[in-house]
Amino acid sequence: MLSLFILMLYSTLTTAQIKDYSEVVTKKADKIEQKVIDWRHDIHQNPELGNREFRTAALIAKHLESIGIDVQTKVGVTGVVGILKGDLPGPVVALRADMDALPVEEKNDLAFASKVKTMYNGKETSVMHACGHDGHVAILMGVAEILSELKSDLKGTVKFIFQPAEEGPPKGEEGGAYLMVKEGVLENPKVDVIFGLHMDALTEVGQITYKPAGIMAGVNDMKITVKGKPAHGSSPWFGIDPIAVSAQIITNLQTIVSRNVALTDNAAVVTIGAINGGNRSNIIPEQVEMLGTIRTLTDADEAFVLRRIREVVEFTAKAAGASVTLELPYSVRFPVTYNNESLTKMMLPTLEKSAGKDNVSLIPAITGSEDFSFFAEQVPGLYFFVGSTTKGANMKTIGDHHTPQFLMDDKSFKTGVKAMCNLVFDYMEKNTQ
Repeated sequence: MLSLFILMLYSTLTTAQIKDYSEVVTKKADKIEQKVIDWRHDIHQNPELGNREFRTAALIAKHLESIGIDVQTKVGVTGVVGILKGDLPGPVVALRADMDALPVEEKNDLAFASKVKTMYNGKETSVMHACGHDGHVAILMGVAEILSELKSDLKGTVKFIFQPAEEGPPKGEEGGAYLMVKEGVLENPKVDVIFGLHMDALTEVGQITYKPAGIMAGVNDMKITVKGKPAHGSSPWFGIDPIAVSAQIITNLQTIVSRNVALTDNAAVVTIGAINGGNRSNIIPEQVEMLGTIRTLTDADEAFVLRRIREVVEFTAKAAGASVTLELPYSVRFPVTYNNESLTKMMLPTLEKSAGKDNVSLIPAITGSEDFSFFAEQVPGLYFFVGSTTKGANMKTIGDHHTPQFLMDDKSFKTGVKAMCNLVFDYMEKNTQ
C-alpha cells in the first residue's frame, strides 16, 4: 500500500509540473491571425519556384531577425533557418515549412492571385502557389513570433526550418530536404524531434488529420528506353516494333500492383505518365521513351516493387527481341513519410486540444509523397494535415492541390499556428521532467 501511495504521489507531482500553455497560445493566435493572413496573401501573389525563393527567403529572414531570432540564410540554396533559445534548458524541437510554388497558371478570381511568369527548364511558365506552401510559411512565421514572445517559458530550443524546393529543384540541381540534411540542418544544435504540417484542400477548416507510421508514400520515378529495329509501317515483320513492346511493358507493369502486392496490407502505385516515340503513321521508329512514377508505403514494398519492375521491363523486352534501358530511380527518390509511432501517441492529445477532440481524425495512408521524409529518417518526426477548405464546400468541385483552381480559406491558418505552438510547449514540458 505504501508503494502504491508513493507512486500515486509521484504521478500527481509530475503531472502538476507540466504546465499547459494552450490558453495563452490561443489568445496570441487570435491576435496574430490577420498578420498571418496578410503574409500568406503577399507570398501567394509573389510565388517562386524551387531553389529560386529569393524574395520569400528575404521576407522570412527579415521577420525572424526583427523578433530577435538568430538567422542562417542560404541553407540548401535558398533555405532559411531560425534558432530561438528558450530561457530554460531542454530539448531541441524543429518546425518545418516548405516555401516553393509550382509551374501552374492560376485561374482564381482573387485580389491577390498570382500573375507571375518565369523561366522553368528553358521555357516561360506561369507560377502559382497551388499546394499551400504559402500558408505553411505564413503559419511558421506566426509561430516564430508567438514563441519569441514566450521565450522565457520555453524549456529548450526551437529550430525553424524554412525549406526550398519541396516540389523538386530545377533539372541538374540538388535541393529540398535532402540537401538541407546533407548540409547539416539537423545539427548545431542537434535536433531531437521535428514537426511539420500540410494544408489539405480535401478537409474543412478547423480539422486536423493524422496517421501513425507511414502517412505518405515513398516515391521513385523511372525512365524506360526501348530500342527496336526501324521498318516501314507496311512491313513490320522486317523490324522490331518498340511501340508494340512498350505497350506490352505498360500492360505487364500493371500486374505488379494487381497481382503481386498485398493490397490489403498497403497500397502501391505504378504509373506510366509519358510515352514518346515515332513521328509518322507509316514509320516504325527505332526507339520509344517512357516516364513513370512508383509509390509504396513501406521499405519492404519499395524493394519488392522495384525488383518486379526491373524483371517485367527486362524480360518483356527480351521476349520481343528488343533491348531496353531502365533508369530507376531516374531523378527522384523520397522515402516514406513516417510518423514515429511513440511520438504520435505522445502528441495526439496536443493536436486534439489545438483543434478540439471531435475535429481530429485518423486517416488512411496517402499515395502522395513529401520530402519531409528525409528529416523524419534522421530524427523522430510527426507530420499532419490541417483542413483548408471552407466549411460546407462541395468537395467534388473544389480545386485540388497542384491545379489552377486550388484555394485555401483564410480562416484555416490559425489552427496550424495553434497546433505548432502547442506541440513545442507540450513536447518540451513532457521531456524536461
